[in-house]
Amino acid sequence: MIRAGPPTLPTELPQTNVIDHSGARLGEYEDVSRVEKYTISQEAYDQRQDTVRSFLKRSKLGRYNEEERAQQEAEAAQRLAEEKAQASSIPVGSRCEVRAAGHSPRRGTVMYVGLTDFKPGYWIGVRYDEPLGKNDGSVNGKRYFECQAKYGAFVKPAVVTVGDFPEEDYGLDEI
Repeated sequence: MIRAGPPTLPTELPQTNVIDHSGARLGEYEDVSRVEKYTISQEAYDQRQDTVRSFLKRSKLGRYNEEERAQQEAEAAQRLAEEKAQASSIPVGSRCEVRAAGHSPRRGTVMYVGLTDFKPGYWIGVRYDEPLGKNDGSVNGKRYFECQAKYGAFVKPAVVTVGDFPEEDYGLDEI
């Protein structure tokens, strides 16, 4: 007899019993704090030839490529010097407009110019006219200037234009 249609599957699968003879108890290896950790000293690791570190050293890659590293440090120093020159032309207390990528132009007052602890390079602290910022003039507990929450932001000098930028009236006071 020939059947048409999809093949049929058995309605019951055969039962299989598995017996664990390893001696492990249920949940024994779930608590990783009970697992003994393997450690090796830095000196012993440096002597091994089959490690990623020895491969990077042999191939002069990453931080072990002195030429590339010197070039990166020179580029970083040049960027810092350019940022310092840009930042020196932005006086604290002046009105400004910030044109950061992905944001509409925002106006405010320059409150801080200089280096920060939260990221390398020169930063401009701006107190915006409207609550368009990210902070209150402090980052990671360190205060750089005073302003209301959500009115402060730090931006790179390249996106700040100093000039006669009066406060815009958005009509929010009439609501």
